[in-house]
Amino acid sequence: MKLFYSRNPNPRLAVAVARHLAAEVEFEFASPFAPGQAERFRPLNPNLSLPILVEAGKSLWEADAIACRLSRAMQSDFWRIGDDEPDMVRWISWGKENFVRACDMVQFERGTKQRYGLGPIDQQLVEEGLSMFRTAAAILDMELSGRNWLVGGAVSHADFRMATFLPFNDAAGLPLGDYPNICRWIDRLEEIDAWRDPFRGLDAPELPPVPER
Repeated sequence: MKLFYSRNPNPRLAVAVARHLAAEVEFEFASPFAPGQAERFRPLNPNLSLPILVEAGKSLWEADAIACRLSRAMQSDFWRIGDDEPDMVRWISWGKENFVRACDMVQFERGTKQRYGLGPIDQQLVEEGLSMFRTAAAILDMELSGRNWLVGGAVSHADFRMATFLPFNDAAGLPLGDYPNICRWIDRLEEIDAWRDPFRGLDAPELPPVPER
């Protein structure tokens, strides 16, 4: 299996999953939007987005699908199955429509757009994202009270997915400190080597810096 990746949030998630599972994967840094690269990557993913997992001549895109495939390949319950699977899918679904989406909105304006010179920060979208974040974070903080992880007694893909954008909070500036249970959960994630530094030892150029505001 080969995993095409970059340092952006969703590819980072896929790399973290692969390394946490010690999956038998070859990693290759990729830039599908770079000049001359679209022709190579469009057959693998018509969206030209990363991550992409290639296995036996077939490609799989979207980080959650890749996490599922790698968990099955490694016979791991990181992607929960059985009675816990609906709960995990619930958190992934809710997160992507609420907490993760809010983080993405703010990080895109304050981080991604500024890194790549895609235009000024849209303050209206930032405020919309922050409002959504506060609503979702209050729910997540309450749910994390009295538990270490979102599903069962060990980390799962639900935790990795929910936290996708939090390693980029130096740019996003989300008010995480207002939510003590979330902060403790983040600290637990940071104790996992593959989450804290998924690119260690890989040929992964750093992201462009975010200009000071």
